[in-house]
This record gives sequence, structure tokens and C-alpha cells, in this order.
Amino acid sequence: MKSSFNEIIKGGSLTLVDFYADWCGPCKVLAPILKDTKETLGEKVKIVKIDVDKNQPLASQYQVRGVPTLILFKEGKQLWRQSGVLQKDELVKIIESYS
Repeated sequence: MKSSFNEIIKGGSLTLVDFYADWCGPCKVLAPILKDTKETLGEKVKIVKIDVDKNQPLASQYQVRGVPTLILFKEGKQLWRQSGVLQKDELVKIIESYS
């Protein structure tokens, strides 16, 4: 998983990573918001979901303490991160500010 994750975030386009867990209520709330965000932004952003229970080394590498945690990457660099649920408009504004 790790090498392909690094390849994904090293791409030239913006990549939003959603660190989530199946048992997490707010993660379930965030899922349709991310889907709408992707529909709005299209090719401007890739959205990748990482299950923290199945990818614990990756979660600890990025010091994910709570879920959901969103991290925005470009060319392997972390540009922004936040834990918790954001509304679509807020998320679109943040992503567009980096594109």
C-alpha cells in the first residue's frame, strides 16, 4: 500500500486524502460531501480514501489521531489538513485556493 500511496500523492494534481474508519459516524457524514466536492471540482482534485484500521502505519506516519482527517497534497507535499467534517462549499474553497 505504502509505495502506491506515495506515487498517488506525488502526482502533479491536487490529491485530497480522507483518513476514515468504517465505525466512524462523522466519516459516514463526510462521504457524500466528498462525492459532491469531486463532482464540482472534477479533474482539479483526486480524492483518495484511506481506512485507518487497515493502514495503521500510514495513519501513524501522518499522525492521524482522529477520524475523519483530511489532508491535501500536491507533489508529495502536505498543503493543508483538518480533522472533522467540513461542508462542501468550504472544502471546494480550500481546494480551489491551492489549485
